[in-house]
Parts: sequence; structure tokens; C-alpha cells
Amino acid sequence: MTDHEPGRSVDPLAPQHEITERGPLLAGGGRLAEPGWARRPLLTANLGAVRGVAGRFRLKRWDYYGIWAPDLYVSATLTNLGYVGMAFAYVVDLTNDSEVEDTRLTPLGRGIALGDDSERGSVRYRDKSVSYEFTTVAGRRELRVCVPHFDDGRGLQIEAALDDPPDREAVCIATPMGDQGFYWNRKGNALPASGRITWGDRVVKLEPETCLGQLDWGRGRWPYRTHWIWASATGAVGGGLRIGLNLGYVDGDHRAATEDALYLNGRVHKLGRVRVELDHTDYRRPWTFTDPGGRLEVTLTPQHERVARTNLGIVRSEVHQMFGRYDGFAIDDAGTRIEISALPGFAEEHYARY
Repeated sequence: MTDHEPGRSVDPLAPQHEITERGPLLAGGGRLAEPGWARRPLLTANLGAVRGVAGRFRLKRWDYYGIWAPDLYVSATLTNLGYVGMAFAYVVDLTNDSEVEDTRLTPLGRGIALGDDSERGSVRYRDKSVSYEFTTVAGRRELRVCVPHFDDGRGLQIEAALDDPPDREAVCIATPMGDQGFYWNRKGNALPASGRITWGDRVVKLEPETCLGQLDWGRGRWPYRTHWIWASATGAVGGGLRIGLNLGYVDGDHRAATEDALYLNGRVHKLGRVRVELDHTDYRRPWTFTDPGGRLEVTLTPQHERVARTNLGIVRSEVHQMFGRYDGFAIDDAGTRIEISALPGFAEEHYARY
């Protein structure tokens, strides 16, 4: 087993900076004005401050959504990497250790214009084969996806709404990356989901009591080579408590803050710099996550490995995403211990050149 620690030269128990006032994301020269984390997207993503053609090509934008239904995970994403855009959806069925995925590519990101406000707006992508639409309005995130040729013509339709009112907290992290790079990310978790998913002749009705969604909204100027570990879990525990975990890190400067957090019924309980242990030679072995302050110790037991590789010359990536169940415990801000048993989730390691 090997381990990773975000900001390995940083004291894992050092206090983290919480952003509490509104302001611009970028200051002069396109650098982060205030590295740290916030409970809401207080910083305005003024990406126009990034100057030059080369700088703009380094800008990366994506809206990633995932929905957990019993024994099923469905995800849809729109991303613009500057050189190329992607619209992709996948379904993981944990009952039979299977997955289906579809990816559409668009040169130079044509047709995928992603805005820089995570609280409102719409983004669409359509071609002759697929249709994606994500709309955020009045505390709801509405997803409409249609991929008729998905799974050899069985088809996939997502008609879903995620409850995400303005008072629901999320981890919003501003991370410096290299000399001029930065990463502004909002990760929402345990969002009650309604609607339906149609996969071939299988129709899954989404009930908010048992189906929960998540958001990974990212904007930033990234270095060409990068690496990250991301772990997420979401579900319900005793007494109707909705719980979520967001753990991991991206290569960057984590002296101000990390994205490690516990979510309980729409509130963020910030964790320290979580230590990750995994086996890079066998991702199917258990992954362990430990908070140095003793507030978290969970183990993911993988059930399914999703491997996604992209090789477009200048753009290359490889991700190993492990789906399974988390067991262990977490302690909230009030000191209450929450037992975690068979909580659905995933963990991934991703290497990219883009």
C-alpha cells in the first residue's frame, strides 16, 4: 500500500482559511485573490482576468453531475478543455458489476459554452445524436439528457431535478496551481433527487428519500500535466440523516485549505487534511481515508472498476474510478460520532495532460 497526503509539506493539523466575504476570484495578473475554502460560492469567477491566447487555452471548465439510485449510479458531464469539448454520460450497475458509457467530442469546445456562475444559468449541447441540458434556477438543478444510441441502441434518458437551495452548504475551494494556475471548484453532495432515468426498457423513478445527487463544478487555469485523487460518498444513515463525504486533492498548493469535508443534512463539517492510502498496482484493494485530527476513518471496499482513457495527442487522460461501499466513522463539528456502514460511493485516481 502507498499513501498520498495533500500538501505533503504542510502540517496536516494546521488551521485552514475559510473565505467569508464576497469578492473576485482573481486579482491582478490572473492570480487567486484569496486562496481558501468557503461554504458557498462567494468568489466571482472573473476568468476574463486571464490574459493572452495561451492563457485562455489553459482554462478548463466542467459541470459534472451524478445521481445515486439503489444499486445504480448515473452521471452526465459537459466539459470544455479549450482544445476539445466533451459531452459524456455513463451508468454503473453495481448489481452485476457492469457499466456503459458514451462520449461525444467537439473540436475546440464548439457548442459547449459553460458559464462562470454555479448558482444560476443554463448550458446546452446538441448534435445529430445527443442532447444535454443543465439548468439551475430557484434552488433546483434540472438535468435533461437524451442519448438514443446509448448501450447499442437501448438508449438513455435522464429527466431529473436536484434540490440545491441557496442555504445548502457546499465545499467551494480556491487552490493555487503552479506559477499562474488556479482551481475554483464547488462540490455539492447529498442533493435530494426526483424525476426518472430511462435506460432501455428499465425505468428508474427517483425518490428524494432514497436517491441523492452530487455536483462537481470546476473552473480554472490548469498546468498541462496534473494528477488528482477524488473520493465521494452519499446516502442516508439512521434517523433520516443525509450524509455525504468529499475527500481528496489535486496537485497544487494546499496551505490555505483542502476540499476534505463531511456533509450532514445540507451543512458542511470541515475536516483536516485527509490521508489517503491505496495500492496503485491493484485499485481493487481497499482504500483508506483518515483525518489526522481523529474525526474520520473510513475504508472503501471496491466492487466495480471503471477505467476511462482518452488519447487525442495533445490531450490525454486516464482515470481509475472505483465504486463500492464505505465503512467506518465520522465526527461532526459538535463532536457527535456517526457510524458509517455500506455507504455507496467511489474513489478515483486521475492522471491528465491537457
